[in-house]
Amino acid sequence: MPSRTFTNLKDAKKQRIRTALLNEFSQHSLATAEVARIIKDAQISRGAFYKYFADLTDAYLYLLQEVLVAIHVPLGQAGQHFAALDYYQMVAEFVDRVHQGPYYQFVRNHFLTNEGMLPQENGTQLEPQTDTQWAVMTLCHATIKECLLVPDDRDQALARLKRMLEKITE
Repeated sequence: MPSRTFTNLKDAKKQRIRTALLNEFSQHSLATAEVARIIKDAQISRGAFYKYFADLTDAYLYLLQEVLVAIHVPLGQAGQHFAALDYYQMVAEFVDRVHQGPYYQFVRNHFLTNEGMLPQENGTQLEPQTDTQWAVMTLCHATIKECLLVPDDRDQALARLKRMLEKITE
């Protein structure tokens, strides 16, 4: 995660760096990303980059966290019990919001190339309490990934999700 030096920067400079990171990681995988392009776009020195982040992976993880927070904010009701149709509707709206928003290419690249390159976390942030919650969470995330990677199959994937949710939440 970024250093305290980065977190203490003025908002305008932090935003410039976030934008440069988003540009780089939306166009290039973590394996082909270059600090040189980021620092040029952000208008910072190489030394400053390494003062803010340990390496490219650290910068990527920072941006990933920022993007996940930004795209999940509208959901904001975690922990509530929803009916199958509610989950279906939330996933459909989420997919459309990401697809139409500024983070689509970043998230798509994450699923295509970067997800497997990152260190494994020691658990999820939201632990399901029942087998049904786990199944719903797993189906929703798999459907989101499918919709973002293969947008032409969005309707089929969402229809399958709806059928499965209806079966497991009866």
